[in-house]
Amino acid sequence: MQEKIITGRKYGMAVLLGYLALLAAAVLAIICGAVRGHVFFVVLGVLYVSLGWIALCGLRILKPQEALVLTLFGKYVGTLKGEGFYYVNPFCSAVNPAANTKLSQSGDVDGAKNGIVIAAGQTSGSIEVAGNKKISLKIMTLNNARQKINDCLGNPVEIGIAVMWRVTDTAKAVFNVDNYKEYLSLQCDAALRNIVRVYPYDVAPNVDTTGDGQADEGSLRGSSEVVAARIRDEIQAKVADAGLEIIEARITYLAYAPEIAAVMLQRQQASAIIDARKMIVDGAVGMVEMALDRLSENNVVELDDERKAAMVSNLLVVLCGNRDAQPIVNSGSLY
Repeated sequence: MQEKIITGRKYGMAVLLGYLALLAAAVLAIICGAVRGHVFFVVLGVLYVSLGWIALCGLRILKPQEALVLTLFGKYVGTLKGEGFYYVNPFCSAVNPAANTKLSQSGDVDGAKNGIVIAAGQTSGSIEVAGNKKISLKIMTLNNARQKINDCLGNPVEIGIAVMWRVTDTAKAVFNVDNYKEYLSLQCDAALRNIVRVYPYDVAPNVDTTGDGQADEGSLRGSSEVVAARIRDEIQAKVADAGLEIIEARITYLAYAPEIAAVMLQRQQASAIIDARKMIVDGAVGMVEMALDRLSENNVVELDDERKAAMVSNLLVVLCGNRDAQPIVNSGSLY
């Protein structure tokens, strides 16, 4: 289905003024015909007053960044785009299957003014509202509910995304899918699950996230921009046939699932403590080596292997301990 833009139909004001002028003339004809006994003028005036309002059904008002898909007896005739006061065939009807669907997004009409009715059993924050048939061409932000998904290591994580999108082809959006808003919401959830299952929450060894057969350091937490870009491309591939454009996708929430969050926090703390201890030990060993080398170079004192071992032990205890060293003065001999 190819989109056809209807142009040159901004005659709405002229038609409205013409209708009002003819209505005034019809009323005057009825009055004059009744007074002077001219039945023809009375009948003509009554017919216009009774049927002339049909012409008003062809008036269409569009605001900036709005569109209207028109059909005539089931056949697609074209799309009105751009602000203006239009006049079309009064028997044309506007079509928008998603007019009564409100998602949790910024681009939908404020539900407080339209009588929101929340339908039981709906998912992803979908709400039914009484709306018109106009299609918004503005950039909208879809923010579905958080998803609980297992990463590539089997750890359950909770993740949420915000997707910025807009309608680019009104004909595809209306006729290629049943409801383009619900279709977009479902495809966002499906793409999110497909991509998250490829990555670990944090950097893990021997994990290939790019599909090239080599392990890399990709992760949900450390490669959020790369993950968001892959999610965007995945969604775009799914909704291209629906006439939608995905401008950007961003991760808005990322955390371990509550049932394992405490355990994973302890694991991260243990890893941090081990890394810190390793750095302390490496530094202490270097300082002991430097002390022994300086003592040997300057011939300050000569130590045999047993005394060197005792000195190394004492220095490591002091340097690796959690408490400050308490000096003890030995007035006797080292031997």
